[in-house]
Amino acid sequence: MFRKSVPAILATAMLTLPLGLPAFVQSAAAETVRVRGAVVDADSKALTVKTREGETVTIALAQGWMLSSVAQAAIDDIKPGDYVGIASLPTNDGGDGALEVLIFPSALKGTGEGSFGWDLKPDSTMTNATVADAVKDVDGRTVTVSYHGKEKKIAVPDGTPVVTLAPATEADLKPGAAVFVSGDKDAGGAIAAQQVVVGANGVVPPM
Repeated sequence: MFRKSVPAILATAMLTLPLGLPAFVQSAAAETVRVRGAVVDADSKALTVKTREGETVTIALAQGWMLSSVAQAAIDDIKPGDYVGIASLPTNDGGDGALEVLIFPSALKGTGEGSFGWDLKPDSTMTNATVADAVKDVDGRTVTVSYHGKEKKIAVPDGTPVVTLAPATEADLKPGAAVFVSGDKDAGGAIAAQQVVVGANGVVPPM
């Protein structure tokens, strides 16, 4: 059975990074991997995914694995004091431009705090931080975040996906559903999922 969803996630503060999920929990004993793709098949023990690279992989569901979905949000939902995970790329002017924004539930504030390399796109970074300021102006939108005593300004262009976590059930893991999987890869190449985020109601996990 798929027993764990957002309420369980909140209860156990599941998200850590360096994945971060944005970000999510990492094991020191294995390599952390992230799989993005679409569900081919799913049961109580494993998830088969066709990855964005075109490979089909079968991922074991680790004991205590977490399941959630994403819900649409908006840049205007981000308020000072909120905790966010923002994937970004360097811009030509020397700043950072967001690729996606995840607004964490309040129970997960502080989880996986920091800024580190991310694999959404080459050279991308994931920053998990508290919003110090959220500004809209004629030049676009900029979010200033703070983490570990540092500040970082990230521009959020129009059209950037902004989401938050939402409940999910096994029924959402249907063939064709978009998923983001954070897991551990052992020395033999086998992957065990610690966390699965599934697209629902037309919202695709952007992280």
